[in-house]
Amino acid sequence: MEKTIFKNSHNGKRGVRFSGSGVPDKKLSDYLPVDCLREDSLNLPELTELDVVRYFTNLSRQNVSVDANFYPLGSCTMKYNPKINEQAAALSGFTGVHPELGEENLSEYCQGTLELMYNLQNALAEVTGMAAVSLQPAAGAHGEFTGMLIVKKYFETIGQKRTKIIIPDSAHGTNPASAAMCGFEIVKVSSNSKGQVDVSELKTLLTPDVAAIMMTNPNTLGLFEEGITEISRLAKQNGTLLYYDGANLNAIMGITKPGLMGFDIVHVNLHKTFSTPHGGGGPGSGPVGVCQKLIDYLPKPVVCFNGEEYYLNYDIRHSIGKVKASHGNFGIFVRAYAYILMMGSDGLRRASEDAVLNANYLKEKLKKTYKLSYDQICMHEFVLSGDIQKELGVNTMGIAKRLTDFGIHPPTVYFPLIVHEAIMVEPTETEAKETLDNFIEVMEQIDREIRENPEQVLQSPLTAPVSKVDEVAAARKPVLKFVK
Repeated sequence: MEKTIFKNSHNGKRGVRFSGSGVPDKKLSDYLPVDCLREDSLNLPELTELDVVRYFTNLSRQNVSVDANFYPLGSCTMKYNPKINEQAAALSGFTGVHPELGEENLSEYCQGTLELMYNLQNALAEVTGMAAVSLQPAAGAHGEFTGMLIVKKYFETIGQKRTKIIIPDSAHGTNPASAAMCGFEIVKVSSNSKGQVDVSELKTLLTPDVAAIMMTNPNTLGLFEEGITEISRLAKQNGTLLYYDGANLNAIMGITKPGLMGFDIVHVNLHKTFSTPHGGGGPGSGPVGVCQKLIDYLPKPVVCFNGEEYYLNYDIRHSIGKVKASHGNFGIFVRAYAYILMMGSDGLRRASEDAVLNANYLKEKLKKTYKLSYDQICMHEFVLSGDIQKELGVNTMGIAKRLTDFGIHPPTVYFPLIVHEAIMVEPTETEAKETLDNFIEVMEQIDREIRENPEQVLQSPLTAPVSKVDEVAAARKPVLKFVK
């Protein structure tokens, strides 16, 4: 694409002409130190407006996106995002409010924004079964970090020295990272033969110095933890807090709640479960909810209502302080709140039910061709293995690359780590049966190709804008600049 844009460049081509800047006619060196000035020109292409529009339009067509492609990225919940959410987030009453308006202007200019945040806090508390929610954290991992800070502050406040966090071997990689960033020692608990937390092993690990257990339920294998009530009982008996990684909330939303399972702290991925576009590093939002005894530890401020107006409450006794500039990613709040209002309680439940149905449909069809390590009813996602295909000469990465030739984003691969050659599939509730059937056909075709013509798969992708690359070189020597 870069070669094309320079090929179309000619001196004098313009899409827009700028008037004079009005800056006094002086040398740049009169304004800036000499060592800050460029010695050569930028060598940018000169193009018409049409050239530029075509360049970026064609560039966008090279992207895989939820709007254009099936995106079964396990544990990421890449569901379709209704466009009404975007329209709501673009309303001038929301976009025109500056986050640093000042406390003295909240009554006059910010009542609408604060009301939305207040209502969203309450809605998320209802969905998760928590007593109160902070919207500040910017993403899931940030929510985990915030939750771990709350755990740390809680035990410091009550005078208990607890230094360990128990985390299942199937957990998201951010779980141990978030806990370690708060100074905790990580203790791994194994999965049993059913792919769930080994409760008998957990009992031996629950020593008096364990501050919390971090869990995802359903777990990353897409399996509901049948022993969750026993795990909760053991944690409470030990004085240990139970933390819920909300990445997989899309499987249980409207059906059950983390609070009912005994969890004390929850983070929610608004950019997954509540239908906000995400990927490429953002945008995101990871609100954190807590049980009654932890309300005084939430980040401050939280939005409150005194019966007459909405305000920011900084009077939180043991607060861990601010964890995000301003008050969080407000545009994401609008999208999530619009989604919740549009769906209602019945709609949220139906979304989870359909997500579980879609995942089980795919699982039952694909386990005939690909190995299924844990053959049982799944929730919103499931994990296949490419072991059979690897024995024939093509590993999971080869399958993933071949999928892109069919306009399908690959599932999550090589995670969770406890499944060899893992292929983690999450179809979400927004995909129709026709899309699922096409995915099944493509996966079966790739298996046939591996058996009949493996070289074709090994050379994939064949139709993508960027063909087969050296992943090691790409990771160690990335090209991060515009290349002519």
